[in-house]
Amino acid sequence: MGKYILSLDQGTTSSRAIIFSHSGEIIAIAQKEFTQIYPQAGWVEHDPNEIWSTQLAVATEVIAKASLKAHDINAIGITNQRETTIVWDRNTGKPIYNAIVWQDRRTSEYCNEIKRQGNAKFIQEKTGLIIDSYFSATKVRWILQNVEGAKQKAQNGELTFGTVDSWLIWNLTGGKVHVTDVSNASRTMIYNIHSLSWDDELLQFFDIPKSMLPEVKSSSEVYGQTAGNILAAQLPIAGIAGDQQSALFGQMCTQLGMVKNTYGTGCFMLMNIGKTPKTSTNNLLTTIAWQINGEVNYALEGSIFIAGAIVQWLRDEIGLIQKSADIEQLAQQVTDTLGVYIVPAFAGLGAPYWNQEARGTITGITRGTNKSHIARAALESIAYQTMDVLNAMQADAGTPITELRVDGGVTANNLLMQFQANLLGCDVIRPQVSEVTAIGAAYLAGLATGFWKDIEEIKSQWQISKTFAAQSDVDNAERIKGWQKAIKAAIANSLP
Repeated sequence: MGKYILSLDQGTTSSRAIIFSHSGEIIAIAQKEFTQIYPQAGWVEHDPNEIWSTQLAVATEVIAKASLKAHDINAIGITNQRETTIVWDRNTGKPIYNAIVWQDRRTSEYCNEIKRQGNAKFIQEKTGLIIDSYFSATKVRWILQNVEGAKQKAQNGELTFGTVDSWLIWNLTGGKVHVTDVSNASRTMIYNIHSLSWDDELLQFFDIPKSMLPEVKSSSEVYGQTAGNILAAQLPIAGIAGDQQSALFGQMCTQLGMVKNTYGTGCFMLMNIGKTPKTSTNNLLTTIAWQINGEVNYALEGSIFIAGAIVQWLRDEIGLIQKSADIEQLAQQVTDTLGVYIVPAFAGLGAPYWNQEARGTITGITRGTNKSHIARAALESIAYQTMDVLNAMQADAGTPITELRVDGGVTANNLLMQFQANLLGCDVIRPQVSEVTAIGAAYLAGLATGFWKDIEEIKSQWQISKTFAAQSDVDNAERIKGWQKAIKAAIANSLP
């Protein structure tokens, strides 16, 4: 029995592989970035073959980096960027179009049409999702309608659809296994989160043949083995979860009412709401968190499309900083933003606004505004958006939230984390293991193979690195009013 778990963390901008020990310690990490493709304004694509090649490369690299052999690996867990849509030929295994990324807005007008026709409610009741081009169904429909011959091939049973987890498993098993898990299925807008099945009425609505779909499994079970020529061993693939659900599990938010927020490219806040799905009345999503041993846990989710990406934008497009880490030092040179607010609605606004047409806006600039104010306003925009989602979540839950567990690269920024705690009026807790998304998938895989006995054994591994307590002497009322005005400006600035 192997002594380590290999976690494949396939993200929006890079593919990563991390090896964990039985004690939850990181043994080695490998990472490769891949190409972001922008065919036109609002469109975002990835090359599925590059997703696969970079993921395989880092999986091989990390085993070598750790000075291990493939047979030292007990199991593989997979976590992935969600909603990103790939359609490939069942016979050749070749994609018929680039992966359409979760950030892509090409189906926005079709989503608006669905709303105008009054179909939003029946879709939300089945899926827990709010109509938006974010989710997979409208992307699949677009591919079938716009790639020559695709519709006919799909009807003939020759095409296969999958989110990134399905695509990786198909390739890892040499085309033998076509599965997904409940957490990823619940993000497609064609999966019924109550009956736990692909929904025939929704498939008909979006005109997607059922033959294309992967088999839906739990988040923790053995789905198949890697093909012998891949990683030089037949290793069990035993855990799958979409990245945000995986982070919720990695943060050990296994009890009702526990909340985590992941600060990555976007920001994603999830609250464990237990074993019964509850439709949000405050513009949040209801999603499946995971299924383990036949038992399903649900979550409320608030999705913020642009968080850490605002820092990348200041670095790459504006040239304000040389590297992302520089932003904290630049922002610390001023004590406030001097009334400047940035609403980073580069891809519209997510929860709780769900305005696809809103665009990025900077307000409050004066002659005295300098680059430090801009840097600070960019960081604060992440905290304000998080506040909006947390307020909606508290309203849905009917109870105040006393702590927020945080993870993701941006949480290394102490200035932002303290501002976040002050703004929310609750403890912001950063764990010792920052790779919670990857470790969540590792835990799910290890539970399936008996590597870890049960969730209680895993809980003992979760440790706090730092707690940011809210400072009671800080009054944020005026700041929050300014933010609300800036949001109104971003919505008023919507595309026609």
